[in-house]
Amino acid sequence: MTPAAPAAGPRALPHPVREEIRLEGVLHALADPVRLRIVRDLAADSDELFSCSYFDLPVTKSTTTHHFRVLRESGVIRQTYRGTAKMNGLRRDDLDALFPGLLDALLSAARRQADRLGGD
Repeated sequence: MTPAAPAAGPRALPHPVREEIRLEGVLHALADPVRLRIVRDLAADSDELFSCSYFDLPVTKSTTTHHFRVLRESGVIRQTYRGTAKMNGLRRDDLDALFPGLLDALLSAARRQADRLGGD
């Protein structure tokens, strides 16, 4: 995996460049309910960056770290350090360019499912 931009320092995290993002990786990342919940929250305000601690997830801290790593390595989110906090943002532009309509369709389906099941 090559970094999307030159490393800004020793705390830069590796991300796939747009051309390396694969549909099966995105679908795998979004197949998990916790990761889909994270993406839904990010998509609600896609211009903002949120720290990992912003998300109230029903899993341990180490499992939360795993979920964010899967999302980052699949190209769904971008993570950057701001001080000691990892900030997370949705890579909507990249996903929409590669897979037009996919993210909106998945988010809409997830919303309908949550409404139907009475969950998040």
